[in-house]
Amino acid sequence: MQNFRYSYPVNVYFGSESLKQALDQESAKMGDTVMLTYGGGSIKRNGIYDAVMELLKKNGKRVVEFDGIMSNPTYAKVQEGAKLAKDENVDFILAVGGGSVSDASKIISAQARLDDDIWTMEMVGHKFPTEGIPMGVVVTASGTGSEMNNGAVITHEDKKIKAGVLGTLPSFAVLNPEFTMTVPHSQVFSGAFDTLSHAMETYFGQSDRDNVSDDVALAIMRNTAKNMRRLVENVDDIQARSNLMWDSAMAENGILKVGRKTDFEAHQIEHQLGAYTDCNHGQGLPVIQPVYYRHILPDAPEKFERFAKEVFDKGTAKEGLDALEDLIQACHLPTKLNELRSTMTITPELLRQVADSTNLIQTGPRKLTHDEIYDILMECLD
Repeated sequence: MQNFRYSYPVNVYFGSESLKQALDQESAKMGDTVMLTYGGGSIKRNGIYDAVMELLKKNGKRVVEFDGIMSNPTYAKVQEGAKLAKDENVDFILAVGGGSVSDASKIISAQARLDDDIWTMEMVGHKFPTEGIPMGVVVTASGTGSEMNNGAVITHEDKKIKAGVLGTLPSFAVLNPEFTMTVPHSQVFSGAFDTLSHAMETYFGQSDRDNVSDDVALAIMRNTAKNMRRLVENVDDIQARSNLMWDSAMAENGILKVGRKTDFEAHQIEHQLGAYTDCNHGQGLPVIQPVYYRHILPDAPEKFERFAKEVFDKGTAKEGLDALEDLIQACHLPTKLNELRSTMTITPELLRQVADSTNLIQTGPRKLTHDEIYDILMECLD
């Protein structure tokens, strides 16, 4: 194990009564003015908006609304939210939605307390915010684990970069599996695959022998795959949704990543694909990840063999990757880039741009080249 310092201050409220419990118990810390952030309005159709507003009003809060946060939150949208938060003297931000809403809100929170531009500060100056408007998260679509950390993925449209930015850590998170019941089925499975991806990337990163985080990551992968199969049989299985919601939290609360390095290359490739094509993150990963893993399998054969055995009950590394692809197909997730719902036509020329702008990291079994990333993307195309 490498040296590390670990702290986990997010207060988690889990279960059917978690929203009321959280807002009643946390309201005294929120101040008078709460900014409610959300996406395209689905929370108004499924009743979650009314439940949140009733509890906020009951606790005497003035509510400022900021909606329209998109599935790939943009830098311009973050700046718009930060300006509103400043203008309205917001005391607290309550993000209600999936990972995109949470991500955007974390950066809105930090930017609202800064005089400097947060993108330039982090990407150029390599300095990071030390404070932000306090915030909480009500999760309506699980899988990203965004509510468990202070990281956010933001798309800078002008620069054609989709990258991780550090913002504010939520003070509390509401995890009610019932809130996921009205989420489109494709989004449920893509979120679950994002959870699986997080655990896989931790496991295939750099670690010493007999590392406990490997054992825990394998357990989370196995449990995630098992409950994804349960949802294939019955998409309304609330127990399976509960298990997947906690799998998501466990994969991203940091406990798997202490004392080791994470192989985040598949996410890096998908992030840049998303910057150029606006494809859904959880839909892009199942296309890219199996192809990427077949490229690096020779560099970590023992790890892939253990992955095959403990996650999928298979005897060889290749059989394990076959089982991963079988799971993706069973969940009706995309297996090729032309199956993604993108407003952009995905061409070899566009993929060359994606590959050349992908961040290369030295944390996996080996470091890729831009040409190899292009080869991976081209394999994903047809």
